[in-house]
Amino acid sequence: MLSLSLRNAWRPASALVLISFFAVAPASAQQPQPAGRDTSKSKMPMNMPMGSPTKKKKPAVSSKATSLTAGKKKLSGKAATKQRSSSKRRSPTMAMPMAMPTKSATRKKPAAMSGMQMGAHPPAAQGDTTHGKMRGMNMRNMPPAAKDSTHMNMPTMPSKSDSAHMNMRGKAGMPGMPSEKRDTSAGAMKGVEQGMSMPGMKGHTTDDMMIGPAGVSMERMGSGTTWIPDAVSLPNRRRMLGDWMIMAHGFVFAQYDKQNGERGADQFGSLNWAMFMATHDLVGGRFQARTMLSLDPLTVTNRGYPLLLQTGETYKGQPLHDRQHPHDFWMELGALYQRPITKSLAWSVYAAPSGEPALSPVAFMHRPSAMDNPTAPIGHHWQDATHVSFGVLTTGIFTHTWQLEGSVFNGREPDEKRWDFDPIRLDSYSGRFTLNPNQYWSFAGGYGYLKSPEALNPAESMHRVTASAQHGAQLGSDGQLASTFIWAANKHSSMRALSQSFLLESEAILNQRNTLFGRTELVQKSAEELVVVNPVLTSKGVLLPGFPATLHFNVSTAQLGYIRELARTHWATIGLGAAGTLNFVPSALERYYGSRTPVGTFIFLRLRPFHSSKKGINDIGGMKMSPGHE
Repeated sequence: MLSLSLRNAWRPASALVLISFFAVAPASAQQPQPAGRDTSKSKMPMNMPMGSPTKKKKPAVSSKATSLTAGKKKLSGKAATKQRSSSKRRSPTMAMPMAMPTKSATRKKPAAMSGMQMGAHPPAAQGDTTHGKMRGMNMRNMPPAAKDSTHMNMPTMPSKSDSAHMNMRGKAGMPGMPSEKRDTSAGAMKGVEQGMSMPGMKGHTTDDMMIGPAGVSMERMGSGTTWIPDAVSLPNRRRMLGDWMIMAHGFVFAQYDKQNGERGADQFGSLNWAMFMATHDLVGGRFQARTMLSLDPLTVTNRGYPLLLQTGETYKGQPLHDRQHPHDFWMELGALYQRPITKSLAWSVYAAPSGEPALSPVAFMHRPSAMDNPTAPIGHHWQDATHVSFGVLTTGIFTHTWQLEGSVFNGREPDEKRWDFDPIRLDSYSGRFTLNPNQYWSFAGGYGYLKSPEALNPAESMHRVTASAQHGAQLGSDGQLASTFIWAANKHSSMRALSQSFLLESEAILNQRNTLFGRTELVQKSAEELVVVNPVLTSKGVLLPGFPATLHFNVSTAQLGYIRELARTHWATIGLGAAGTLNFVPSALERYYGSRTPVGTFIFLRLRPFHSSKKGINDIGGMKMSPGHE
């Protein structure tokens, strides 16, 4: 009997479906599909009215449907056959997408779709869902076939759905799509700036690899582990090689150097350096191997190049004066590893057989305010001379805004053997704090104890204190303006007081063709450093007396330079430049230099990667977009 009942139960149920369909379906549902619209592949088996007025259910029909459900009225076999035939003919219509509500219908019923609950039995409706507003709908209990969101914006869609065209809410010009204003403030975009990859995805583009732990961009890196302002950059080229990002940058100058006066000289030479870095994700952090090389010992010789009032290091066992020493071939060879502690805090460790401890401001050749200037500051050995130290170990913690570091390193200056590694020792220590409060500024302060820094005075130690402020900003569409102020002081164990140095420099890349740079300095140098302790015989045969070794003189310089770009290749630019320096010495040193204002001149060709504007603030709200690097 149970089998007989089940066999006959489909008849009243089929009648119920047929009668309910005709009772609820609007008149528009009986209209044919517009030509050219293929609904055979639609995956929304719904016949929902979207704005078209529907016929109100009549109580009699509802009552009749209820009685049929209870099995009180039976449909004839003929009617059931007609029901099945009608269902087959109407099946394509059941899968038609929902139509967009017309403007008039929307005005009459603005909240027609708000809060709709789509239960386990889909309501009968028809229309186009291609651009339908589905924001208020609950799709949780829909059949699987109805959850294809290829052209829909479903807030509760499962992650496994095809989302090739999802999230179209903010696209202007899309029919029926509301135009939503985005929050483009710097705060709202901070998450995008700090890591633009989706969860679970590995960064395999240079843009991905440039963003490190705590959201710190690699473009912020200066020399060693120093920072520069985010608004400016150092020219470089980078490429992906598998999962490794390879970066290269450097400069080559070919110059004629003429320093006038009693202590002046001239020289044809070349100043140069090249840096290479390889970066890779490693055990939850970021690993970077780096090296920096220079051919200075060959191109300007071991004696260095003429530069009035410059001091520091030795040549043939004698202190260099009025010349800048060459850089060692191995300017840097080291590795940096950074790993996040939390989303906003990270730690780092830097180890280098040749590298830079956490003590000084950014070394002059890595400062955006001096990168196109071929000459070293005369306060180099007060400010940043430790950028080549044979033996460095640095560790620190940092956020997106500040960095605190400590180092142990070799305090001895490089020796005269420029092509090899000096003996590696860790006999000195230092610490540095850096603050980048916004993209335009970077402040740093450091202290270091250097044990036996000078080979000629091995028993003498030194304390060094440094402070710096860097500012950077965009300049037009293709340029940047960078400035740096540095104060630094040395306290030799043989001296009673500090000897100080002050520096202010700027560089303006005006556009793709023109660059201006300048520098002014004031440094307190001792008679020992200037090598005027012993009597000096001038070129005219005049014997000048010496001075006490601890006597200090205030010497200063003012320099101005200009570069005009001549040619640009796929990866670099060649410029012709000139720089003039006016030096100032006290009257006590006038006879030693032949004038109180001796002049120095540089004329040079310069080759480097061309500069790409950072375009730091763009139309999507403070997000930094890395420039294209050829």
